[in-house]
Amino acid sequence: MVDPIPNFYAVIPAGGVGSRLWPLSRADAPKFLHDLTGSGQTLLRDTWDRLEPFAGADRIAVVTGRAHRAAVERELPGIPDKNVFLESEPRDSAAAIGLAAAILVRREPDVIIGSFAADHVIRGARTFEFAVQQAVSVAREGYICTIGIQPTEPSVGFGYIKKGGELEIDGAPESAYVERFVEKPDLETAKEYFADRSYLWNAGMFIARADVLLGEIAENQPHLYAGLMDLAEVWDDHAARGPVVDRVWPSITKIAIDYAVAEPAAEKGRLAVIPGHFDWDDVGDFASLAKLNSHGRKNDLAILGPNARVLSDASSGIVVSQTKRVISLIGVQDIVVVDTEDALLVTTSENAQRVKGVVDALKLTGRSDVL
Repeated sequence: MVDPIPNFYAVIPAGGVGSRLWPLSRADAPKFLHDLTGSGQTLLRDTWDRLEPFAGADRIAVVTGRAHRAAVERELPGIPDKNVFLESEPRDSAAAIGLAAAILVRREPDVIIGSFAADHVIRGARTFEFAVQQAVSVAREGYICTIGIQPTEPSVGFGYIKKGGELEIDGAPESAYVERFVEKPDLETAKEYFADRSYLWNAGMFIARADVLLGEIAENQPHLYAGLMDLAEVWDDHAARGPVVDRVWPSITKIAIDYAVAEPAAEKGRLAVIPGHFDWDDVGDFASLAKLNSHGRKNDLAILGPNARVLSDASSGIVVSQTKRVISLIGVQDIVVVDTEDALLVTTSENAQRVKGVVDALKLTGRSDVL
């Protein structure tokens, strides 16, 4: 058993559609509400179970859309109502995490928050907990801290963090400054980063004192900060909250926390990183989902779906079935088949990133009924 970390609050941003996982992931049933690992529960529930030992069930907050409230509360029956923060519409990660920070710091001025996505897969509970504990120690010293993942391949699908000089902080032996954030590279650059062990994958985890995080937002995005403060001031007053949300939320700046906080903080020497030595995957497309469920064995066919009926002969890839149809594959490699009641996707692992283009095309043609 792990003792809860003092003054710590875990925040789970549960938003985004996961358009590269269409037609499985949709607006009314996004990625975090699916079981994508065969664990028997959703990614959101897996995230809660991972955080609960060192945060405590009453110190985990979820930021999600109004449309997903019922599903989130069904998945997390132990979450206090006061810790479900509802967005009227998506405004990106800086707004979601900043809102949680603004609300929680009013309740508890010295609170340290850690933000962990609802739809990532992490294996290795002890090493994950150790990384978080180190990050909290760093946050107590006034830094914003992220957890970077040691690359296992020269991936072009992730942003990278350039690790700089070591920090000397008690309780955080692996802590280091962040020199800079870099966007998703091309393959040749990714190979260079992979060979240079000072580059880590950006996993989107941020741990900081809430007041420090908000101070960075105030400095870099003053309009966003002002809106968050207006919302936090009335959030715990149910009678006053609604009108303020309706007035303020539509004008909230839409920006990722990487741009609003992490990159500027790195330039000013205020961002630190802890290397994460656990298995991590953001399940960003069907290629990563196939790899995740075939445990890296290239010639395997991964099959997801409680009632999947799949016949396979000399085939590999992934089949996701939500119907009772028999799916037969003969002599096809790295295939992706996603069969739902109203949409069928067939592609290959190599082209998995292009699925988002299908979603964009459906939006342009007005086919919102399948989104």
